This record gives sequence, structure tokens and C-alpha cells, in this order.
Amino acid sequence: MSGKETITPLSKVLSLPGGDGINKLYIDIIANEEIPVLCINKAADKKRLMPFKVLYDNTENFWQQDGAWEYYLTDESIEIIKGKAAVKTGTWDLERSKTEEAAQAEEADESNDYGKDYSYFAEMTTQERIEHLNKDRRRLDELFSQKTRDEDVVTEALVDTAKDAALINHATIEEALRLADDEAKKLTQELVDSTNEMVRSSAQLMSDNIFNNELMNALVEKSNGTIVQHMTRVYLNGIAFLSYYNHLVSSSSAIQKLRISFPAKFRKYYKTLLPHVETDMITLERVFYGGMRAIPPDLYFKWAVGFLVHDIGKASAVEYHEGEGSYDRQKVIEHVKQGYKSIMTKTNYPMEASLITGYHHEYYGNSTGYGYFRAYLQQYKKQNPEAKQDYCITYELEPILDYHALAFFPAKVLEIIDVYDSLTDPHRVYRKPLSSEEALDLMQKEFIDKEIKIDPILFHLFSLFIRESRK
Repeated sequence: MSGKETITPLSKVLSLPGGDGINKLYIDIIANEEIPVLCINKAADKKRLMPFKVLYDNTENFWQQDGAWEYYLTDESIEIIKGKAAVKTGTWDLERSKTEEAAQAEEADESNDYGKDYSYFAEMTTQERIEHLNKDRRRLDELFSQKTRDEDVVTEALVDTAKDAALINHATIEEALRLADDEAKKLTQELVDSTNEMVRSSAQLMSDNIFNNELMNALVEKSNGTIVQHMTRVYLNGIAFLSYYNHLVSSSSAIQKLRISFPAKFRKYYKTLLPHVETDMITLERVFYGGMRAIPPDLYFKWAVGFLVHDIGKASAVEYHEGEGSYDRQKVIEHVKQGYKSIMTKTNYPMEASLITGYHHEYYGNSTGYGYFRAYLQQYKKQNPEAKQDYCITYELEPILDYHALAFFPAKVLEIIDVYDSLTDPHRVYRKPLSSEEALDLMQKEFIDKEIKIDPILFHLFSLFIRESRK
């Protein structure tokens, strides 16, 4: 702390007017912004900075307890807290100019969080949406056929067509939800076919340049905080990572390197996940059912479709990683259920896409996760109490549906990309976005070392992908 900074007692900052209440909003913000508290023990002449959440989790209202320690916040921290509180309570509107308000209104339709373009597609007929998707596919195919390509043009096409596909799917499935299952599947059949073709064209064009820095920069620049922008970023990052993964395991000694480093670097994590398996028997072949290998084209494209529609059931009110004050767990869980049911019962998308949607927040059974698989697994274990999952990850459907493995490969990939995108989202409301390195460090500490939620080996490969793509 700089010697020029002044400090204020934490008790004063957190006291509501009148001195008879505690400002819960400020507590949420301080904890989620990871704002440090200056702890002073005057008798012992000691000072230290401590995370508020650590102190709070240990003793609620610790700042009100009698003791040798006193607790303070700097003026800079207080300004951050007040600013975040103003955003959250809506009082920031009083300070915005009319120009800013107009710009914000143009950015998003007030009735939903899918952005200003959603109404355009919602008002179309189903056939008009199909024609638009086919036009987007032809745009991508034309670019792919060119021997020399303008990188900016390719980037814009990939971003725009992915966004269009997400919006068109959402608008059509919203209509399908009002129909009987058979009727809904007839309505969405052409949508499914056209989306599958668009995804193939998109993936084919991206595979020529996995590390497209311009693409990732454009994703940030075009993002406006809407759900569809999150879906677009996750989809494009997802197929880029799958291409990177295939390139890595097919044309290098990556698997052999992992096998050599596995005992020292990874085995401890998987022993936690497979406690019934003898330690020496926990190998790459136990982690990946059938062994670690490249993804065949048929699965690659099915998974890419799942990445595109993974949040199709998400409501506009759902926010992620934004702190307890805005986090409604039931709403978050509901979007997974809605998406899974929508794709499974109202469309003919491949089952892989449905499972990706329904299983991408499982977190290896951690209590913070949710999804259909754990409910099915619990029911299965009641009927088969001696059954054990002997593998961690499966590429195919059968082992996950038969409860031989703990997780479905593309869902574990999507978990990682989903969390990474939430942490680095440039338009997060309650916390500044993290840099790539900050996000990767946090994920390693909080989602692997502290508690295993995401897969350690897939995260290791994803980290390599991010670092190489940002060079």
C-alpha cells in the first residue's frame, strides 16, 4: 500500500445508515472482487493484507469482533466498491449521458439478452431462416475455395455466420417448444440439416488456420455482453481447440510425453476420481476409455454442433461467475435442462449435441456442478450398488450411457472453454475481465488443485493451445 493512501475502518464502510445494519451488497462485491483488507495489530506493531473472503469464511462479521486486530480499506478500494454497487443497483444511470443510453439501447433488445439482431430473426418465417443459413454457408464455402484469402474477410465471415446460426436456432427452437415433439421435429428438420452443413463449412475454413489471432481479437471487439456473443466465442474457440487437439495427438509425440509425465504430474488427480482403482493401474488408458487418440471427422462435426447450441436454453436473466448477489443457481441449472430437453425432444440433432448441452456443467460430480448425468448416475447406482466407473473420459456415447466412464469428452472440453470465456469476457459486469494468463492460473488453482472440476489433462492441452494462439 502506498504511503499516500488513506484508509477507512471496514466497520464504517459496511455499516448501513443508522449504524444498525450491514451492507450485504458491499460484502458480495468485496468478496467477489477479491479486494484485500488491511489488518492492523497496533499492540504488536504488525500489518498485513488479507483476502476479505478468507476472513469472512472463517468468521462472519469478523470486523465487529473484539480483539487485537483492526480492519481497514483503502480509499481506492472503496471507490471500486461504490462503483460496482452503483452499476448493480442501477444508480449509475443517473451519471450516464443520453448518448451512452442511446448506444446501449441500440446494442441490445430490452426484452432479451440475445442482442439487437434477435428480433430480426424472430420475425422471419422458418423457411426464411433456412435460406439465411444456406446463404451463410455459401459465403463460407466461397472463401474456402479461394487460393488466397483476406484474413479480415474470413474472420468477419466466421464470426457473423456463427452468430446468425445461434440466433436462428434459438428463434426456431423457441417456436418448436410450443409444438408436439413429432411436429416440432418436422419444423426443425431443415434447420438441423442447414446448421450441420454450416458447421462443416465453418470448421473446414478454420482448420486451415488454427491460431488465428485476428479472429480472437474480432470476437472480443464484436462482443457486446449478450448470450449469443458468448455462444459464438465458445463455438469458435471450441472447434479451434478440437483442431489443435487433433493436430497435436496425430502429428507429434504429445501422447508419449503425457505418458512419461503422467505419474508425477497427473496421477494424483485421477486417483481422486478413481479411488477404487489401484494407483499403479491409473494410466492414460484409464483416463481415456480406449486410449487417447484423434477425433474422427464424424464425431468432430457432431461435437462442433453441440458447442454451437450448448446454451440454446439459456434465459436472458442468467449470469455466470458474477458473485452471489446475482447468482440464482436454480436459473442456471434450468438453462441446462431446458437446452437438453429442447435439443433431445424437439429436434433431430445428433444425441452427442444433446449430451454436450446437458452434461457440460458436471464438474466430475463436484457439489458446485449440475446436470442430468449425475441424476441418472445416482439412480443407476441405487439399482447397481456395486457398480464402479473404471474410466474418466469417453469419446463415444456407449460408455457414458452405460456408466462405464465418468465424463463425455466434448462436454469436458466445453466446461473448460465455458469457464475460460466467462472469466475473460470483456463485458463482465461485476468484475473486470481476467487476462488469458490470469484466467488459466485461476482455473488451475480453483478448478483442479483445490477441487477437481475440470479435467487436468484436457486443461493442460487447452493451456498450451491458448498460449500458442496468443503468441
